[in-house]
Amino acid sequence: MARFPARATPDEVPHRRKRATVAMGFVTGMLAGMQRDGRDPARLLAAAGIDLADAATRIPIERYAALYNDITRDMGDEGFGLFAQPLRPGCFEFLCRGMLGAATLDEALDRASRFLRLVLPELAVSIQRSGERAELRIAETRPLRESRDDPARVFAFEWLLRLIHGLACWLVGRGLALDSVSFPYPRPAHADDYALVYTEHSDFDGEVLIARLRDNLLDLPVRRDEAALRAFLAGAPGKITMLYRRDRDMVLRVRDLLRDALPASLALEDIAARLHLSPRTLHRRLEDEGSSFRTIKDAMRRDIALSRLTKTRQPIATIAAELGYADTSTFYRAFVAWTGMSPERFRRQLHPHPGATGHERTSDP
Repeated sequence: MARFPARATPDEVPHRRKRATVAMGFVTGMLAGMQRDGRDPARLLAAAGIDLADAATRIPIERYAALYNDITRDMGDEGFGLFAQPLRPGCFEFLCRGMLGAATLDEALDRASRFLRLVLPELAVSIQRSGERAELRIAETRPLRESRDDPARVFAFEWLLRLIHGLACWLVGRGLALDSVSFPYPRPAHADDYALVYTEHSDFDGEVLIARLRDNLLDLPVRRDEAALRAFLAGAPGKITMLYRRDRDMVLRVRDLLRDALPASLALEDIAARLHLSPRTLHRRLEDEGSSFRTIKDAMRRDIALSRLTKTRQPIATIAAELGYADTSTFYRAFVAWTGMSPERFRRQLHPHPGATGHERTSDP
């Protein structure tokens, strides 16, 4: 049985844990449309416990998410009054439902771009793939504001990128690293937070927003189902602001520990002990990030299996053993559940002719 340290670690002591927070610039941007409409946000700010008077104050992310939902409910607009036509309540849910039935993330994002074209004509979303890189682009079809650094315009881009990226991560059940992002406005005062929300590699004053990521991430299968969506929609869409941030990275830490231990198959209790957490605390932290131990373990094995079947000629029995499966038949059942086909058929579809793949071992996801 795993032994835990007698003295609690910072992760187990609530008042000592580093809390995820948001710069005030994100709050003022979110309020810009409401204030432009002549609405007083004082009541909503008081309910969220947020005081705009101190621009240097950082807001706990839970309060920010609650304010997000309160504003959209109060205005009847999931677009915060930033656009010519309101995004009526329910748009976020239908966006999620439209993406849910897709086979891959690439298809899901294509569906999202077409849906957003209908409800948000001011911003055009597109995906471009080239070689090993892909780009998510968000461009104005007409100027949102006269000034490029207007807080409402800045927040419109911040919000839509966060919404699409966070939803994409949730659909595939893992964080998706953005290699870099070019933003179409001058560097805002709160840009240091972009390292937590988007990427450490941001630049400014571009013509359109361009978020760059690895091309193979778009081929990841959509993992969520209707039951997962019902749970996810509780607290949404504000909930999306809390997921897959760099200061909420327990999913990635667990995934790395599981991968590094292969071919050993670690249990939740083993991982909790290595992180100096109780299993209950680890379960709760993963739940806060919209995931679970089983989901992470399954996704990690799936991604490595797909990578090796695509890039190597390793025997399937060897892949199964190196992923910690007790026998090849168990791996087969898991692979069919992931892809709807056997590993042999998957490999044949990618490389129909002998010798199409090399012998070299490539790095796993």
